[in-house]
Amino acid sequence: MRVFLLDDHQIVREGIRRVLEADADLVVVGEAGTAAEALARIPPTGPDVAILDVRLPDGNGIEVCREIRSRHPEVACIILTSFADDEALAQAVIAGAAGYVLKQIQGNDLVASVRAVASGETLVDDATTRRVLDELRRAHAANEGAENLTTREREILELIADGKTNRQIGAELYLAEKTVKNYVSNLLAKLGMGRRSEAAAYAARLAERRAQSARWEQ
Repeated sequence: MRVFLLDDHQIVREGIRRVLEADADLVVVGEAGTAAEALARIPPTGPDVAILDVRLPDGNGIEVCREIRSRHPEVACIILTSFADDEALAQAVIAGAAGYVLKQIQGNDLVASVRAVASGETLVDDATTRRVLDELRRAHAANEGAENLTTREREILELIADGKTNRQIGAELYLAEKTVKNYVSNLLAKLGMGRRSEAAAYAARLAERRAQSARWEQ
């Protein structure tokens, strides 16, 4: 089985290579430390499996996975990351990754994972895939609702997330409490929600997704 390694740390690549090539029928046919190198080197080396690190100097492994899967669907991709991240898992599923594993994985488990995806199996189970896609659909629907909010409604949503009452929001924005109540009713309707607690939870998730996206781009 032919394997390609993408990780920006040479010592990590060397460690993975030693683990894999301890098995006689596994061979590392190429390596890269950047997304650009991987996209250039994977096609000519013809691997069965590409192990792709998430964080790279010029992008991330999930972007590489998306490109490789679109051009060379015969290459199975395993996303390798240092920490569990629902956002990264969701993106990996969408990109067509066959597996998503943590770097803390034991050597024999990594070998088993490579063998599994090379034979056409998927390490991301159906239940996880459904959960991720359902969450993405809900997030998309909520984001569409959020895009319809006015600037004032967005301000009030953020203050709701901070736990402020209508009276406190009115005092901060110099609005009558009844006016704030009307704004809250309108924004709840746009978001398809019935209670302000739902809006508060949604605003918190939205802030977390923005923070994750910012980390993702670093």
